[in-house]
Amino acid sequence: MDTSLLVLGVVVFLALAFDFINGFHDTANAIATSVSTRALPPRTAIILAASMNFIGALMFTGVAKKIGGSITDPTLLDNGIQVVIATLIAAIIWNLVTWWFGIPSSSSHALIGALAGAVYIGAGSDHIKWNGFIEIVEGLIFSPLIAFVIGYIVMTILKWIFAKRSPHTVNKGFRTMQIITAALQSFTHGTNDAQKAMGIITFALVTSGHLDSMEVPLWVKIAAATAMALGTSVGGWKIIKTMGSKIFKIEPINGFAADISAASVIFSATLLHLPVSTTHAITSAILGVGSAKRFSAVKWGVAGRIVVTWFITIPISAVLAGLIFKIFF
Repeated sequence: MDTSLLVLGVVVFLALAFDFINGFHDTANAIATSVSTRALPPRTAIILAASMNFIGALMFTGVAKKIGGSITDPTLLDNGIQVVIATLIAAIIWNLVTWWFGIPSSSSHALIGALAGAVYIGAGSDHIKWNGFIEIVEGLIFSPLIAFVIGYIVMTILKWIFAKRSPHTVNKGFRTMQIITAALQSFTHGTNDAQKAMGIITFALVTSGHLDSMEVPLWVKIAAATAMALGTSVGGWKIIKTMGSKIFKIEPINGFAADISAASVIFSATLLHLPVSTTHAITSAILGVGSAKRFSAVKWGVAGRIVVTWFITIPISAVLAGLIFKIFF
């Protein structure tokens, strides 16, 4: 077998492994609130999330092109395959570490930080498109802030509308509505997160000369969507527990508000071709909803630990990818 094809096969395997891990790492994004309020049984919630993730992943490619072409030009890298391998190994390691400790960190931050670090060490700072990198990072920073504000506003409006209704009646109705928002949240997760692995695979195909542009092939779409769906079906129970109960006690009306807020931010970003962290979006929406419910109800110590992870993920992933490149290539 041609060595270049074998190496490319390794890249595809690692990218799909990243997508699979991303699926079970980020399952909580879609179903934590619906599981914690018992709107859906865990197994049913995971099947729903996996199915909607798959559908969402097949429908868009704008984010994939952004990931693959905005940080560096794959056609100008002589060692692009090695850069991609270092990137994926670093991102996978960080995802597994944060999953093990039940910390809802961002797979997007890990991948983008790792790619920048691998390019910097492997090809030099001149090969990083700093404007594109900064644009992506700005999207990753501002999207959780927007999700927090929207979550706060949506929950405030719902409190005002249903102030005179029986809490039992209100929560019974919103428990049913959560099934719809869990499906919507899963769909938007697929439209954005699965695109990242597609972008990396397409990046590798371009840098190895198998493609001329960042147009995502159909087989890449199907493979990434399948890997994401399979990963989602495994579930990420540690992170589900953190997001579903450790930030504040979520009731059905709160879960509905958080899901609809996060989904709106993620899908808007997808339409703008911006990769955002689905983890950050839903976590921030939950924090915003909890603050609107009662500021003291939020366990800010847990929230602070999550936020610290947000800030350190990009630099740690970048350094890790750089070290991997130095050691192995």
